Amino acid sequence: MAQQEVQNGGAEKTATVKFTAMKPQLIVEAPKAVDAVQFYKTAFGAVEAGRTVYPKGKAEQEFPHILSAQLELAGSTIVVSDIADSAAPVKNEGTGCVLCLETEDVEAAITKAVGAGAVAEGEITEGDGACYGGRVGKVKDPYGYVWLICSAAKKCGGVEA
Repeated sequence: MAQQEVQNGGAEKTATVKFTAMKPQLIVEAPKAVDAVQFYKTAFGAVEAGRTVYPKGKAEQEFPHILSAQLELAGSTIVVSDIADSAAPVKNEGTGCVLCLETEDVEAAITKAVGAGAVAEGEITEGDGACYGGRVGKVKDPYGYVWLICSAAKKCGGVEA
């Protein structure tokens, strides 16, 4: 009906929606979320802001699974979760998700991430071959997520449109 009104010259009413935050959720194979949280703290300096756990379900389950752990990282919030036993298996690789962190010292950030358990992928690139025109390196964390570690692009002064 609303589409018909628009075709006849009427205006369709839509609600204005304003998002207040975007929180990427990184889902890892249970019970690895505890380790993932520690990795993100060690490798990237994340600060844990809160945690909700599933109730302990099985006698052989040593720790409760994490429903959500909220981490503050570079002015943003990410959520890390164990995949629920009842959920379908999650495949991290090939999902098209790449997380970018910006820093002034790309080499040090990559070294720190590798020291915490990430694997460096490729060489650090600079200039036209790098994202955003700065320097960039890439690491894959132990849970399959790819992180680009980038420096800010140099500002172009005096450019006219």
